[in-house]
Amino acid sequence: MSADDQVLYSVDGHVATITLNRPDRLNAISGPMLAQLSKRLLDAERDRNARVIVITGAGRGFCAGLDLQDASAGTGIGGGGNADAATGGAELELRTAPPIVLHEIDTPTICALNGGAAGYGMDLALGCDIRIAGESAKLAAAFTKRGVLPESGGTWLLPRLVGWSKASEIIFTGRTLSAKECLDLGLVSDVVPDATLADAARALAEEIAGNAPLAVRASKRMMRAAMSEEFGNHVHHVFLELLPLFRSKDFQEGMMSFLEKRPPSFEGR
Repeated sequence: MSADDQVLYSVDGHVATITLNRPDRLNAISGPMLAQLSKRLLDAERDRNARVIVITGAGRGFCAGLDLQDASAGTGIGGGGNADAATGGAELELRTAPPIVLHEIDTPTICALNGGAAGYGMDLALGCDIRIAGESAKLAAAFTKRGVLPESGGTWLLPRLVGWSKASEIIFTGRTLSAKECLDLGLVSDVVPDATLADAARALAEEIAGNAPLAVRASKRMMRAAMSEEFGNHVHHVFLELLPLFRSKDFQEGMMSFLEKRPPSFEGR
């Protein structure tokens, strides 16, 4: 399998799908996959037709984390005992690493969590805006059991999602959470039968894509900004984001469709 085939990308309607595609290794992340994943995310971000991104895994697992078999052989991520190898190579700059790209893009992301997500796979899932889990899904915070720490955003994301105490418990113990436990903690929005996971993620993506894309993207951008802004500054920032939306064709369409009692047809303009 070529490096390009390890992360698949497709667009159907207004929904882009990114699929981790190493099912024989439970989609463990190889060095080439890091660059490919960033590229696919940026492809979707630049595609005006792609209004929502669904991220999932091929086969029976979402992502088993960084490829430890390659690493132990000295040929994969973490091989060779240097910092460049640990991050997938010097050619992958920090600013274009998948966790950074995933956090900074404005296109909404949905993780269709099929099977296990361990280590890097868990961080990748947590980095998405919304997670829907199949019944067999699991989140495995196995970092401390492997002598490392959540290296791809988990230490930033998990405390914000479940609070400091529960995040500490999960990370320090290296605990594995079932789909139901994830739902109880609010780590996933829904748990559905494995056989209907793709359809459920697609239905949610299409519901989001049916709204005004400029407004959806601006909402995500402001939610992200709110995590580091003081309230008064944030309200001012939101007002500045609102002004161009008032001048958009989508705003006019939203108002007219409401008055005419019909579904809107947004163009992202």
